[in-house]
Amino acid sequence: MSSAVKQDSSRVVEQCQVCDSREMESILFLGYLPPVNTMRTLGERPREESCYPAELLYCPRCHLVQLGLVVDAGILFPPEYPYTSSTTKVLRDNFTDLCRECSAMIPLGAGDLVIDIGSNDGNLLMNFKDRHRVLGVTPEEIGKIAINRGVPTLISYFTPQVAARILSEHGPAKLVTATNVFAHMDGIHDVLDAIVGLLSEDGVFISESHYLLDLIQGLQYDTVYHEHLRYYSLHSLSHLLKMHGLELFHTARIPTHGGSFRAYASRPGRYRIRESVERMLREERPVVLETGNLHRFRDRVVHSKLELLALLSRIRKGGASLFGISAPSRASTLIHYTGIDDGILDCVVEVEGSHKIGKYVPGTRIPVHEESKLFREQPDYALVLSWHIADELMPKLRGRGFRGGFIVPLPSPKVIHDHD
Repeated sequence: MSSAVKQDSSRVVEQCQVCDSREMESILFLGYLPPVNTMRTLGERPREESCYPAELLYCPRCHLVQLGLVVDAGILFPPEYPYTSSTTKVLRDNFTDLCRECSAMIPLGAGDLVIDIGSNDGNLLMNFKDRHRVLGVTPEEIGKIAINRGVPTLISYFTPQVAARILSEHGPAKLVTATNVFAHMDGIHDVLDAIVGLLSEDGVFISESHYLLDLIQGLQYDTVYHEHLRYYSLHSLSHLLKMHGLELFHTARIPTHGGSFRAYASRPGRYRIRESVERMLREERPVVLETGNLHRFRDRVVHSKLELLALLSRIRKGGASLFGISAPSRASTLIHYTGIDDGILDCVVEVEGSHKIGKYVPGTRIPVHEESKLFREQPDYALVLSWHIADELMPKLRGRGFRGGFIVPLPSPKVIHDHD
């Protein structure tokens, strides 16, 4: 019964999420994927699970790349949502950098309010809380961790009603941030109206999203899953913000999630428009505005899949053991699209304390165990599913005693037997 309810709550995207155009082009279809945060407990017998089509569409009018199906947020972000942003050093460093950068660009006073939408465990706001008023908004129970860390947090979805309550109780915000959530939120026009309504006259909205240019150039098809409704370029983001009376005045490429970008927006004329905006628009123009490049992306994805399967086939036929390293959401897409199962991958290991330990990778019987198993059992190879931070992970694992070979699956599969 619950499965039927979940299916009924989804909807096909018939028109562009930003400009309402119906003239969208299909770029890539990755099959039917389970929600990345639906993880069954080890030992639980298999039963019916919902899966949803994952298709990328391109809008020639506003240049937005988007998912062709919207799945109910309650399914994608359950209260027991297992992701915590503080566990990744790249993210911790990024939020420290964001605080330092925007503090130099925006005159933030001690009484100014900083709001983080999708604040998770309070990782970002920890950088602001001792100097400014802060408030987090997140729908997951993980928000209680933030509260215990001294970060005031509303455990709720961000809606126009919640925004009105915040404005009534706390006043306008000088800074509103949405990092790695702005592409996740359905009803984006209502969301932006609420954000603009929260901003003071000289307030700034900062978003961070996975960058379409990095997705295409780095062959990051594994970032396509149902949490990510939109894949922004600066062209498409600028179009969206202008529709709500906001002007981009600074942008920067950042390393999070394998390649993202940070964008600053305000009411027109409030801040000097920096050269970074035009530079990024110029850099992405040949890819974003040339649909031939987007369609060739599909062929490259298929070739990469075949190369990875050929590599894994050679390894497993030789009798080698294979563990997975880390279980980020993107791993679920890679595993399902390539057809990896528990006959290929013995298990996946996660750092101690991860909420994913003791579960199965979504839609599979691949178990997730605590990381010490890697060092204790010493498999022949480790498939780095968090390949976008492989340079951070591999030296740590080698330093802790792992002696096997690393397999980095994307953009082109390769085996690394040593890592400096």
